[in-house]
Amino acid sequence: DAQESRGLGDVYKRQILAVGTFQSCEDYLDINDPLNDPIESQVTPDLILAGAMTGSFPSQSNNMNRLGNVMMNNWAGNINAFTGGFNEEYQLIITSTFYNFIWDGIYLNVANFQAMIDADFENYENHKAIAKIMKSYYMQYVVDLYGDAPYTEAFQGGDNPTPTYDDDMEIYRALITEVDEALALIDNNTDLTNPVGSEDVVYNGNMTNWVTFANTLKLRILMRQSTLAETDGETASYLATQFQALQDASFITTTAAINPGYANDTGRQNPFYATYGFNVDGSQTTSNRFIVASLYAEQYLDGTLTGILDPRINELYTPVDGEVQGVQQGVDSNDPSVPDEISPLGEGLLVDASQDGVLFSAAESFFLQSEAVFRGYIAGDAKGLFQDGIRSSFDQLGIGAQAEAYITNSDGVDEIGWDGSANKIEAIMTQKWIATNGINAIESFIDMNRTNFPEVPLAINAQRDKKPTRLLYPSSESIANAANKPAQETDDAFNTYIFWDSTQN
Repeated sequence: DAQESRGLGDVYKRQILAVGTFQSCEDYLDINDPLNDPIESQVTPDLILAGAMTGSFPSQSNNMNRLGNVMMNNWAGNINAFTGGFNEEYQLIITSTFYNFIWDGIYLNVANFQAMIDADFENYENHKAIAKIMKSYYMQYVVDLYGDAPYTEAFQGGDNPTPTYDDDMEIYRALITEVDEALALIDNNTDLTNPVGSEDVVYNGNMTNWVTFANTLKLRILMRQSTLAETDGETASYLATQFQALQDASFITTTAAINPGYANDTGRQNPFYATYGFNVDGSQTTSNRFIVASLYAEQYLDGTLTGILDPRINELYTPVDGEVQGVQQGVDSNDPSVPDEISPLGEGLLVDASQDGVLFSAAESFFLQSEAVFRGYIAGDAKGLFQDGIRSSFDQLGIGAQAEAYITNSDGVDEIGWDGSANKIEAIMTQKWIATNGINAIESFIDMNRTNFPEVPLAINAQRDKKPTRLLYPSSESIANAANKPAQETDDAFNTYIFWDSTQN
């Protein structure tokens, strides 16, 4: 697809002049079209904001999401129509080119947010606050997937084209500081502060919503470190202090969605829909023909493995002759178990070309809160928040009316219900796995590495006995920043760890 095939030449140009994003955000950014060939001193933060947001999101919704869905056994390849699909993912062949477009599409685009923060214009406190929040949002994913990264010296363009790498834990701590600085900018607005308007393609300038988003982002950054805190006293002390500031905070209860004006026109479709759904003329995209339900996800949701039918199955995947049909990851096309027809992605994920993009789902927020309460970090009702997460997941897929019956039927069942699960963290992670299926599945992959839950099987042709604990730095870093990029071998993807990773214990 177009996002994956984009060339890597001159990737660091995006760090030299942030407005380069405008050329990659296609027609739906006409609302913020700047002067032709603008120079940096002419570009105010309001002209950069929409481009920065929409420039980063496709890599999240398409590339990171795809990786998470395959690694967490949600998606499989349609072996009835394609040969060799997902070969690297199934066999766990991790190299410097494996999903390198995640780094190139997310990390390098952080420069656009930094350009807003560094812009020499007065009275743009709100714009800069949003930039700080979004910079932290995406830098967390960079650390979660790659570990150490250039940070304190990064995003300076030609002033420092080869920034040194920072320690992953130190970046995480700096992200909390960055978000706190954003909250202070919002809190200290004056009458002279320029209002944010339609250039904010998430909240349309509602800064109260940005405060809630920032609080929820802090919650996620802190909860990533919660398993480390079980064995590391310094981290435990740090989290205790940080959570004190969140005791009375408000968190997301409605999905934070990005939509700059998606429509069924060339260059304006929602990027997830444009990749995994249908072209403007209604024809299937290649990925739509290729991506199908995995057998494991099918059997987990249809009740084969749990005894409880999960109605979300028919929204995540399209039934074939009344039933969702999945295929085992890595199976040979000649295997008699392969269905004649395999279920493609469902209408709950592929609504239409104008659908919102999910930046931070309400379901994820509730599951984060439930975990934080259960671990004793904040006050609240862990079970109630857990069940609110399930309700929000059903709402996200358009079947909210069916949530209560499912919650009642599953409550006493291990792994998926609160009362029936001996391990509440496993239940939270399992329900979050279901809730992020197809939407932001990289969260579930990261959760698996930090908590060991949920437990999902490898593809049957996997060449390793476990999933990767990280990605390797991409080939673009070897070209642009070879002097500072840490040396890595293939095995490092499986035996070196992000600082919060519980699998190393």
